[in-house]
Amino acid sequence: MNIIRIMTPKINVKYLSDTDTLLDGIQEMRNHGYTSVPVISDDCICVGTLSDGDCLRYIFDHADKFSPELLSGVKVSEVMNKSRNPAVKIDVSDETLFSRITNCNFVPVTDDRGCFVGIVTRRAVLKYYEDVISGGEKREDRA
Repeated sequence: MNIIRIMTPKINVKYLSDTDTLLDGIQEMRNHGYTSVPVISDDCICVGTLSDGDCLRYIFDHADKFSPELLSGVKVSEVMNKSRNPAVKIDVSDETLFSRITNCNFVPVTDDRGCFVGIVTRRAVLKYYEDVISGGEKREDRA
């Protein structure tokens, strides 16, 4: 499969900077209806994914001193689980991509330098395989 054909490019993806605050992250996810968002460093490296679960765990763990100021004083990079949903390279194998996408709604994609270039959604992968099964794409094009 040519991942570029099914990838949503960075320009069309909502992502957070690792220096954004937790309040920024929560507001962005709420405004866009997302349950998780890629987090990118200033040099375009994908450093992880912030999920609603990360936010809730942080709030729960700090419930005794919770305030809106608390959310404004912590960076998303301090809250997110960096080992969950790591990025794949643009030349990822079909098997690896399929395995990874079964566990999350999207997978971040990086180029050879490790720079974030976009995401592949579960919906896009399922649509691709639906097209292959229904004959909408020639098998030799799957390289």
